[in-house]
Amino acid sequence: MAKAQTKEQKEKKVFVLDTSVIIYEHNSIMNFDEHDIGIPITVLEELDNFKKGNDTKNFEAREFSRLIDKLANGKMLKDWNPLNGKTKGKFKVLMPGKSEVDASQVFDEDKADHRILNSALLLQEEVKDKKVILVSKDINLRLKAKSLGLPAEDYNTGKVQNVNSLYTGMKIHDKASPLKINELYEKGAISPRGLIGTTKPKKNSYYILKSGKKSILAYYNPATELVEHVEKRPVYGIKPKNAEQTFAIHAIMNPDIKLVTIQGVAGTGKTLLALAGALEQKREFKQIFLARPIVPLSNKDIGYLPGDIKSKLNPYMEPLWDNLKFIQNQFHETDREYSKLTEMVNQEKLVITPLAYIRGRSLSNICFIVDEAQNLTPHEVKTIITRAGDNTKIIFTGDIYQIDTPYLDSQSNGLSYLIDRVKNHDLYAHITLEKGERSELANLANDLL
Repeated sequence: MAKAQTKEQKEKKVFVLDTSVIIYEHNSIMNFDEHDIGIPITVLEELDNFKKGNDTKNFEAREFSRLIDKLANGKMLKDWNPLNGKTKGKFKVLMPGKSEVDASQVFDEDKADHRILNSALLLQEEVKDKKVILVSKDINLRLKAKSLGLPAEDYNTGKVQNVNSLYTGMKIHDKASPLKINELYEKGAISPRGLIGTTKPKKNSYYILKSGKKSILAYYNPATELVEHVEKRPVYGIKPKNAEQTFAIHAIMNPDIKLVTIQGVAGTGKTLLALAGALEQKREFKQIFLARPIVPLSNKDIGYLPGDIKSKLNPYMEPLWDNLKFIQNQFHETDREYSKLTEMVNQEKLVITPLAYIRGRSLSNICFIVDEAQNLTPHEVKTIITRAGDNTKIIFTGDIYQIDTPYLDSQSNGLSYLIDRVKNHDLYAHITLEKGERSELANLANDLL
């Protein structure tokens, strides 16, 4: 027998979506169960400005327009039209108008956000039997709505509910059997039974096994169903400084793992390890791509910056070049490895580029490193991975607590989403780096400031 619905579940609502929700996920209007959807006409105006371009937001704007046109099926959008499926509600475009409370007057400015608020406030006055809720990824717009007596929520579909318990990729067992540790040292790989607890280990997970002063680093191989000894190894002149970095290098170098995520605060070595590991395997791939999304300062387009396109992009790519220079400086100028890096860059075997510049390119025979992945939406992450061809390895690095775009947070960004959804898969490994290795001063800032 079905459980009785609560009053809140029975109450039908009308959700008013702003532009930020639609460019985050174009089919968001299909994710509100039986409730109705209002789309302010101002949102359509803003989407019109986004329709041209190759960024994900441009794609989402175009796809939303196609979806609405299909759903309308020749009907007028100012009227309530059914969404697909018997379990869905209705939708319509909200015409402009002023309610008893005029947001433009309250905030002393006539702009798109305030016109969206006015559309929602007017609907709130017209629809007496339903609760009207504004849905926005823009926290400031939500605060403005609430200050005017209009309920407002974030768009929660795809959000990771508790990032504090997000999968770290590793565990510490400080009461491991000393006999089992000795056996693992001797044989190199043994059964997990009696070694790492009673629960079955997650695929491609890592362990620090301790018994008193005795310890060993280990990895669970899902193909053999054995726990293997992980030894520290340098990659292209870079030596791991702790267990976490050792695990990250192991995941990067493992040919059976095609997708790797490395999460950690600044100075933990995420990008450096990914690049060094990729260079160590340069013979396995046709090219190495190191890319990052462009998030302009103060949320202004890069067109505000002076100079040609290369000059505009250089400030954003400089941290990636710094990592390459650091690796190169591990060798003497007369060493072959030193000159090989310069040669790879000149021949475009190693390409450092904004993420937008690789859209549409084939990702076959490539080691593809995506830096600052916390600034990507879940859809952008999915788009990148679905472009992977034969012999492609993708490594995402980032810090889920350092978001540079106003419409994402630690729960809704693509990196958190990926870690949460793909854990325990044969092709995937993750490691969270917690120990800063940049300098004592950098660690001081991370710990105390």
